[in-house]
Amino acid sequence: MKRINLLKETILLMFAIIAFASCKTEQNKTETERQKYVIPDSLAKTLTIDSVGISPLMSAVNFTGKVTFNEDHVVKVYPLVSGNVQDVKVMLGDYVQAGQVLAVIKSTEMAGYSSDLVNAQTNLSLAKKNLDAQQDLFKSGLASQLDVLNAQTNYEQAKAQLAKTTKVLKINGANTQGDYVVKAPISGFIVEKFITNNTAIRADNGNNIFTISDLQNVWVIANVYESNISLVHQGDAADITTLSYPGKVFHGKVDKIMNVLDPTNKVMKVRIMLSNPGYVLKPEMFTNITITNKENKPTLCVPSKAIVFDHSENYVLVYKNNADVRITPVSVLNIVGDKTYLAGGVKPGDKVIGSQAILIYDALNN
Repeated sequence: MKRINLLKETILLMFAIIAFASCKTEQNKTETERQKYVIPDSLAKTLTIDSVGISPLMSAVNFTGKVTFNEDHVVKVYPLVSGNVQDVKVMLGDYVQAGQVLAVIKSTEMAGYSSDLVNAQTNLSLAKKNLDAQQDLFKSGLASQLDVLNAQTNYEQAKAQLAKTTKVLKINGANTQGDYVVKAPISGFIVEKFITNNTAIRADNGNNIFTISDLQNVWVIANVYESNISLVHQGDAADITTLSYPGKVFHGKVDKIMNVLDPTNKVMKVRIMLSNPGYVLKPEMFTNITITNKENKPTLCVPSKAIVFDHSENYVLVYKNNADVRITPVSVLNIVGDKTYLAGGVKPGDKVIGSQAILIYDALNN
């Protein structure tokens, strides 16, 4: 009986050894097959091979905002006289040149200025004739020095009155037909328009009738919440995207930080100035803003396209040659645009696959 049990145990042990050896052989075979994966030449020709570099760590924060006028290049046009609008010559959005007529206003004040000019010219002419007469009488002994002096004073006062009246008329457009002609003070776009034909206006109501902006430069105002205030500095680079131009990035810099919080929504305003070639950015456009700054900390970095995310881990494919590609886990510190900053896992100078990474990663795993 003991021999039979011993024989059974021996047979079971042999089967266990054979099964273990078989599994080990299969595992070695699988590992060998994985190690033998070679990138096909046709695929290898299309690959981008990048190097692990060292770069100052960049931090990036995202905000929302909108496009506004550059208020340093905006002019609000106010009426200097009261009257009725007779002829509006421009529409909202029109581009105008400096000096171009925007509208004509019929004004009793302008008629009064014209009348004052005629009176001043007449008074000056009379004062000059009186002065000449008094000087002739003085030479003949028929007038005193005092008479000449009075005539001279009246003449100088008439000259001053004419000069004043002329300047007042010039300030108000110099039109002598009773019309106040509204002209563009700068070249730019009509971005606000508050009058139409037959509108009655008053000079003392405090409202502008047009706003003109050249739009060659615009401001983007970002809303920065309290938790992000320490991450934004004057001079930081800013990338702006809009709904109107998906995929297009506008580049600017933070040029002013408003060091107060809006009491309503508890945000701090940050201003970014942008050049606007082609006038593609329009006031009131919604924007997404990414502000980046350097932390002066040398850090490993690779192109963002080299990163493969799988099973809650980040990997890169370290490349030696077409037959030697290793899947290497890495620790990501930050991603800013097309650069990803790493805490470790690779060394400076290592070659990594920067294109088709997911395709090759799947092939290596399979």
